[in-house]
Amino acid sequence: MSIQEWFEKRKEAQIERRAKEIKGVDNGTPELWTKCVHCDTQLLKTDLEDNQMVCPHCDYHYKINARKRIHQLVDEDSFEELFTSIKPVDPLEFFDTESYSDRLKKAQAKTGLNDAVITGLAEICGHKIAIAVMDFEFMGGSMGSVVGEKVTRIMEKALDLKIPMLAVTSSGGARMQESALSLMQMAKTSCAAGKLDEAGILYINLLTEPTFGGITASFGTLGDIIIAEQGARIGFAGRRVIEQTIRQKLPADFQTAEYLLKYGQVDIVSKRKNLRKTLANILEMHEG
Repeated sequence: MSIQEWFEKRKEAQIERRAKEIKGVDNGTPELWTKCVHCDTQLLKTDLEDNQMVCPHCDYHYKINARKRIHQLVDEDSFEELFTSIKPVDPLEFFDTESYSDRLKKAQAKTGLNDAVITGLAEICGHKIAIAVMDFEFMGGSMGSVVGEKVTRIMEKALDLKIPMLAVTSSGGARMQESALSLMQMAKTSCAAGKLDEAGILYINLLTEPTFGGITASFGTLGDIIIAEQGARIGFAGRRVIEQTIRQKLPADFQTAEYLLKYGQVDIVSKRKNLRKTLANILEMHEG
């Protein structure tokens, strides 16, 4: 067995195990229990879901998809999705172990999304906002041309309507399959964020687990107020890359939300259950 085959077999086993943990497979009946990945406590899945996917024992915040995030943050039935017709293509006909086109189809089938961000208009406790929410389940939340275009368009919509803008990020960075086209989105989204600033439109960043690479290097950290969810890892390069570069061991809490708050890189660290109220308070203070 070659090294490539070994890695592929290992990856397939991990995907199968995660699918069982999420859906639950036991003689055709759903599993009622799951084990916390952080503290190993056995939890009822219903208890975990009722607690907004936060472990009630160790307070570990699980990653959640974009739809769940929107449901938790905005007023019921207030979300109006925009720019759903924008879909990704494969301009470079990129191929590694499989074609980029096939990877897109698999990600779309898995998540039910066209790409790694959902954009639209909504309300939080009655306050109107434009919102972009990234989904890590779609190719690691990577930013390609579609993500950059949709984020830019929703920022321009906020500018036209003169309402606050909220960007919720969860991403590994730029999408390598689109090469320079992906990197160009950093400049495009940053320019759109700059227009919001020039117009005096409130722009809020909400950084969630994980936010890395080209997102933190562009629109993900350009907000007037930067909020980080408790325990989220945030940075540019990964921990191992940095340690190998500087040949030093980094602190245990390096690149966590709490570490960044300590050194002034974010303004607020909030538990998931408090995020909606925190955002509502900020929007109320800046209204008018």
